[in-house]
Amino acid sequence: MDFEWVAIALGDVAWISLAFALGFVARSVQLPPLVGFLVAGFLLNAYGIGSGEMLQKLSDLGITLLLFTVGLKLNLRTLGRPQVWAVSGLHMSVVVVVIGFGIYELAQAGVPYVASLDLPRALLIAFALSFSSTVFVVKVLEAKGEIASLHGRIAIGILIMQDLAAVMFLAISSGQWPSPWALLIVLLFPLQPVLQQLLQRVGHGELMVLYGFLLALGGAEVFELVGLKGDLGAIVLGVLIASHPKAEEMAKTMLSFKDLFLLGFFLSIGMSGQLTIGALVAGALLTPLIFLKSALFFGLLTRFNLRARTSLLTSLNLTNYSEFGLIVAAIGVANGWISNDWLIVIAIALSFSFGAAAALNAIANKLYARYRTLWRRFQRPDRLPDDRQIDIDDATVVIIGMGGVGTGAYDKMRDRYGHAVAGVDIDPVTVRNQQSTGRRVLLGDPSDADFWDRVQAIHTVDLVMLALPKLATNLAVLEQLKAAAYTGRVAVTARFPDEVETLKKAGVSTVFNIYSEAGAGFAAHVLAESSA
Repeated sequence: MDFEWVAIALGDVAWISLAFALGFVARSVQLPPLVGFLVAGFLLNAYGIGSGEMLQKLSDLGITLLLFTVGLKLNLRTLGRPQVWAVSGLHMSVVVVVIGFGIYELAQAGVPYVASLDLPRALLIAFALSFSSTVFVVKVLEAKGEIASLHGRIAIGILIMQDLAAVMFLAISSGQWPSPWALLIVLLFPLQPVLQQLLQRVGHGELMVLYGFLLALGGAEVFELVGLKGDLGAIVLGVLIASHPKAEEMAKTMLSFKDLFLLGFFLSIGMSGQLTIGALVAGALLTPLIFLKSALFFGLLTRFNLRARTSLLTSLNLTNYSEFGLIVAAIGVANGWISNDWLIVIAIALSFSFGAAAALNAIANKLYARYRTLWRRFQRPDRLPDDRQIDIDDATVVIIGMGGVGTGAYDKMRDRYGHAVAGVDIDPVTVRNQQSTGRRVLLGDPSDADFWDRVQAIHTVDLVMLALPKLATNLAVLEQLKAAAYTGRVAVTARFPDEVETLKKAGVSTVFNIYSEAGAGFAAHVLAESSA
């Protein structure tokens, strides 16, 4: 097989090797591999290796596919919540004013690197720093299996509102407004049944992958043709088929392609300009401002009646700078508003913020559990309907994760224990679908310390069955069970042999490998049918 196209696309096989090595190191220290990819980009840049046109195309494709998969999981009603549109608007306004005037005051004092900035330029830099990274947040939520959680949905909703603000800035700064033909975009919505019917008929193989690429790239192209941002088109096409039962399957099918192409994005960030000591220091000094952004998010979200835990996890997800900040800075450089040095400074601050945010998100549940009393002081007494603590009443068996495996386990246990079985899932759509079939399924986050405290308080649960797709999520739930001093039995599903060993070391009493033991279950079913 000819691998020449890989060398053409990435410039040199050494790029792949370095990205893999540093991504592996990052994963080994509990950081997302993307942090290693960013470091690889800076190292390549230090040796004078530029990103190249093809790498940039891979980067753009990765972002388009990422936003398409976000659209596949997006509920438009989320954007209508004041916790999304009001919080994002207030947060961006406060950050731009506070950081912008702060930079301007430093400029007035003659501080190096900012001394030449006037107030409009200082506000432009603050605007670039006000965004949080869609790429980073979605990757973290996917890794933890929390995209469908309330804090995940709120975070993604805020990011989309920020993206819309970026689209407006791009239009204003370029002096180009959308074409009058942009009004025809609304005609895409009547096509929703056709698009969903095609999804139903493409099967489960390569045609589904091609259809996903067609929707993502086709949507982006249509929006570009009428003067709108192409990435917005990818999100819209994803939203149009998000309600179809096969949308989740499509998202999983395209996951590997998206991750591969995003490698180009993270490498290109690190390779965006020449590093200098001054830029490195300036970027490092900007990094702590992400905690100001995080604190402001937490304060606003709690004022809008979100629980302290939901507010904290949403805030930690958004504790970073964004790739859109680089886009804003690049426009400022192209128009001569700021020097090219600021593009490098923001790229460095972005990379540092990713490392800090990755570390915080890795211990998010521990941070909440350890300082729960402190966080709850900011919590208002009112509760939103989907952010209340759930009550399992007298259930003795609780099944966490109501996908295919969880549903099968629920039905089998209900046959034996009756009403004493309860299911819990993080996805409101899944919960509604399950409830419509008569199953007793509740909406809740299995890694929520408050939930397990409530379960322990009533002392009814004897068996917890975890049917979750992510090992990290299973381990997070097990940590909360230990913290709540739960003494009953715990059974967990696993996909790979190394996961079985990890779960047993975590104290699980029963681990079921759904792949290796599926054959035995199939044979037992056939034998039972034969003897009937």
